[in-house]
Amino acid sequence: MDIRIDPASPIAPYDQIRRRIAELAADGALPAGTKLPPVRSLAATLDLAVNTVARAYRELETAGLVETRGRLGTVITARAAGTSVQAQHAAESYAATTRALGIPPEQALALVRAALSL
Repeated sequence: MDIRIDPASPIAPYDQIRRRIAELAADGALPAGTKLPPVRSLAATLDLAVNTVARAYRELETAGLVETRGRLGTVITARAAGTSVQAQHAAESYAATTRALGIPPEQALALVRAALSL
């Protein structure tokens, strides 16, 4: 991931990180589902405090651009990657419906693939 911090910039380092990740997601360099480096790892790479990177991730999450999944890490959302919010909601609704019906994920995906082939 191509993130560089400009120490001479009037923009705070956490905001530089936040902006760069949002930009990479919007440009398609970080597609939806891409796992971001752990906070500690990115902080070490950028030679920054862990709290600086953590704040950038929190702000991205608040904006809906990333989602933190506990031990599974932080991933880019469809919203950040440019997928329309309406399409994202349709997918979430379908997933909730198939879960409620007890349909396994593989079968739910096969149903979507078949429907898209029509």
